[in-house]
Amino acid sequence: MPDLDLRLVRYFTMVAEHQHFGRAAEALHVTQPSLSRQIRSLEQQLGARLLDRTPQGSRLSEAGAVFLPQAQALLRSAAEAAATTRAAAEPSRITIGYTTSLIVTPATRELRRRHPEADVQTIHIAWNEPRSALLEHRVDAVVARLPFATDQLQVSILYDEPRVLVVSLDHRLAGKEIVTLDDIVDEPLPRLPDAAWNTFWRIDPRPDGRPAPDGPAVKDIEDKLELIAAGECVAIAPGAVRERLRPDLCAIALEGVEPSHVVLATRAGDRSRLVVDFRKYAESLLK
Repeated sequence: MPDLDLRLVRYFTMVAEHQHFGRAAEALHVTQPSLSRQIRSLEQQLGARLLDRTPQGSRLSEAGAVFLPQAQALLRSAAEAAATTRAAAEPSRITIGYTTSLIVTPATRELRRRHPEADVQTIHIAWNEPRSALLEHRVDAVVARLPFATDQLQVSILYDEPRVLVVSLDHRLAGKEIVTLDDIVDEPLPRLPDAAWNTFWRIDPRPDGRPAPDGPAVKDIEDKLELIAAGECVAIAPGAVRERLRPDLCAIALEGVEPSHVVLATRAGDRSRLVVDFRKYAESLLK
């Protein structure tokens, strides 16, 4: 069996993700010729061509499509092995993740106070990364908003927050104190690359079964806010965004819809002392 270099395996997964050698090289901070050589080296180790170049970029060969999920699993296993080994060597270390507009400070402050010897770190993660960040051992606990896949995780609701409608200041609804779904029946809403997220945050389908009007596709929050400000769409968002909105946007209470759920998630079965204590402090202080 070939001795696979995990660095080369990671390079391959990045090219597969970006479907373009140039963009993958930029993300990896290597030159494109160097990346091409690394991929050829991996292909020689495996005895199979993994990627086909096309005028538009690159695509997986038949062998590459078979290898990709196994490569991803191999990298996850390596990350988990490294993380659990570090945890055994450094029992007083924890990394806590949080997503946009959520505050973990009261709980982390209490954890540091009760465990002054511990290395307590915090890190912001993207809206769609809570589960992957946990399973890849980038974080040990995360405070985030549902929905996201919760298999292999222990998840508890910390609190609910109302949802609001975000519009530009010159929108016809700007200035209203309350709106309902009837007020936005024909308003396009942005689409994100996550089906469960779209179902909840676009309220799609609507209670009467009709689909929510399609707005532009976006990948991150800043792009969404720019489109709202430009009058291209409106968006349903958690109430916490009121405190951080751009000056050309406003948020209006959205009545008659289920609230957003802010949750604490950890890996299922993780009983480390710091994780257990952080869960206790989060459930009592983050409300």
